[in-house]
Amino acid sequence: MTLWAIVPVKPLRRGKSRLSGVLSDDQRAALNKKLLIHTLSTITPLPELAQVLVVSRDPEALAIARAQGARTVLEDGTPHLNIAITRATAVASMYNAVGVLILPADLPQMVPEDVTVMVKAASSSPSVVIAPDHRRQGTNALLVKPAGLLKYSFGENSFQRHVAQAEEKGARVSVIELPSLARDVDYPEDLAFLNGQLEDWTRPEPEKDSADYPGYYSEMISNGSVGTES
Repeated sequence: MTLWAIVPVKPLRRGKSRLSGVLSDDQRAALNKKLLIHTLSTITPLPELAQVLVVSRDPEALAIARAQGARTVLEDGTPHLNIAITRATAVASMYNAVGVLILPADLPQMVPEDVTVMVKAASSSPSVVIAPDHRRQGTNALLVKPAGLLKYSFGENSFQRHVAQAEEKGARVSVIELPSLARDVDYPEDLAFLNGQLEDWTRPEPEKDSADYPGYYSEMISNGSVGTES
């Protein structure tokens, strides 16, 4: 099937506000950038994905996405995650995407095999494949086939809402529980999911490298500084 991945990204300097008590603004911005680079570096090469589409209102995030080979959609209007993802889904559908895989950009332990598992679980149509967070409340990955089958309901307790809606639609529902997909970074205690590499993930970028996001961060990923599990 023609499957597109959609990665919604909040403004890099505003995201992860729940971490403001333990990380400075610069540290949170650095963390958000490196998480985005890790996500795109993990999924853009995958043959299972025809395209990766990043939706954001942040020009810096969109520039990083394009440098990593992803398509981009500029979010406008009132900020709203579900509306942004719906708009991105409409774009994917215009290009005949049969299904969409929604992935947040805050899964530091995600590996390519996670996407393979989710795609294999969506062998029939209609199918909805859901990976909950480690609290089993939120939705950390959502594959919907056909695209547009669900009305997105990301937010508090979205996991149960997505499951219920998929069942109402008569879709085959698969719940995928993988630690690497469950471990998102939202709260201070979630920083433990960075595998002891907090300093690397939150170190602000050197000024001289600020225009070279993929070169700087991809090198860190390739040499094991970030994006690896101990």
